[in-house]
Amino acid sequence: MNLLNYILRRILLMLVVLFGVSLLVFTIMMLLPPGMRVAVYVHNEKITPDQLETLIDRYGLEDPAPVQYFRWMGNVLQGDFGYSVTASAPVTQGFSRYFPITFELMLIAGPLTVMVGILLGTIGAVHKDKPADHFTRVFAIVGYSLPTFWLGLLLLMLVYGYFGIFPPGYLSDAGKNIIFSDGFTNYTGIILVDGIMNWEWGVVLDDLYHLVLPSVSFVILASALILRLTRSSMLEALGQDYIRTALAKGADRRTINKVHARRNALIPVVTVAGLLFAQMMAGLVVTETIFNRPGIGQWIVRAALQLDVPAIMFNVLFLGVVFVTVNLIVDIIYAYIDPRIRLY
Repeated sequence: MNLLNYILRRILLMLVVLFGVSLLVFTIMMLLPPGMRVAVYVHNEKITPDQLETLIDRYGLEDPAPVQYFRWMGNVLQGDFGYSVTASAPVTQGFSRYFPITFELMLIAGPLTVMVGILLGTIGAVHKDKPADHFTRVFAIVGYSLPTFWLGLLLLMLVYGYFGIFPPGYLSDAGKNIIFSDGFTNYTGIILVDGIMNWEWGVVLDDLYHLVLPSVSFVILASALILRLTRSSMLEALGQDYIRTALAKGADRRTINKVHARRNALIPVVTVAGLLFAQMMAGLVVTETIFNRPGIGQWIVRAALQLDVPAIMFNVLFLGVVFVTVNLIVDIIYAYIDPRIRLY
């Protein structure tokens, strides 16, 4: 089976899973009383008791479940997810406001996490039971054991509290004045990208300055798991017969480590890296709360606390789409790393 057929088969399976996700989200929504489900259809945060029964009849919230499902899916496919009280706007507008804050943190912290984890894991495996290996193992244990909130607060206290650098938030007041001015064009909503496209290098540097602490916090915690997986997978690969055969034939040790051993050791690492990216896309609730970044994570928390049904349903559906898409990408990377996987 060639790679294209493999990808097409995985896409078809993804569509089936997405259909299942939509059914699950709709089922959860149907567990709520009609009076709460009205918010999915009405773009108004205030509904009087006198209007409630009229609205329930108007939107058919007591119709049979299949009828309601197809009506709801029709609205979803048109991008109509209802009105979010916590965002004080339609859900799609709230998403376009909060998601870029989370996405730019993912752009910085995500690749750094994978690179640091793979690099340290490789070093630990190649230098097994040597000082470099001991260092990587201690780093992994400490990073994996630390609570997210504790490390974030510690970084804020030491770096920002004592030295006054790398503050929380997402921009300084001067930076906010620039991006909210008439001369600044929001092309994507991602401050880092829009700053570059507007040639506002002060905004770019200001944004990166505020991204340092949340990125460092996430890299320390998340790279520990990738490090442990890389090290164990590398050690297993280095003990295989083909590695010993290559060494006996005089192959270069560095080439063996990078090309032969690490390539075969990356499959479990790719799985974990994909899940980490999906987690970041869904919102880093604790990290965003500690460092006061108004992203998807903070929005989800507020929506849950205030029973913002449209926002909750949208984020559950979005989370399902993200994980299914990431799994598709992981499967494609699998097939690229190991062509034998295309046969399954």
